[in-house]
Amino acid sequence: MQIVCLDFEGVIIPEIWVGLAEITGIDDLKLTTQEIADYDKLMKHRLSIMDQHKLTINDIQEVIEKLEPLDGAKAFLDEVRKHFQVVILSDTFYEFIQPILGKLNYPSIFCHRLEIEDNGRIADYTLRMADHKRHAVKAFHNLNFKVYASGDSYNDTGMLGEADQGYFFCAPENVVNDFPQFPLVTDYDTLLAKFKEAASQ
Repeated sequence: MQIVCLDFEGVIIPEIWVGLAEITGIDDLKLTTQEIADYDKLMKHRLSIMDQHKLTINDIQEVIEKLEPLDGAKAFLDEVRKHFQVVILSDTFYEFIQPILGKLNYPSIFCHRLEIEDNGRIADYTLRMADHKRHAVKAFHNLNFKVYASGDSYNDTGMLGEADQGYFFCAPENVVNDFPQFPLVTDYDTLLAKFKEAASQ
């Protein structure tokens, strides 16, 4: 009875907002939870920039349709599923990710919702619940699952700390330095091996 919980952006797919910034040339959209730990502050910044440049949900979805999973991510997910139940815990939005889920055989994912106006403007966002990654792991524990987790950003540290064993995956130096208690892994084969090792103990 073991579950692996994974972050989505930066672990399985590229960062969506970085992709949008690169396509639009708007560098202010490159900021992610790797740089700004306060998620509400980050999202308000993003929505403000989108309003300034009159970007809509359609612009975002066009970017996401062009995204591919990170190299090796699909094979990694398929292999992890052979050994564990897998749930992706993400601070992205259901309205964003539909175009890419089919490329990953539709994994289970818990994330948030956007408030979208009729003209496609993203007016606001609604969290499924605050600190939902940590609460999800805690709920799995209450269901008598052991949980192993991996993420790459500040917003993953609650999940990693609540898990029986948590690992950073390709996290930036500033995040790793601020949370040295979580081992850093930089490739999928090693991460799967770490999950298996933890499960065998």
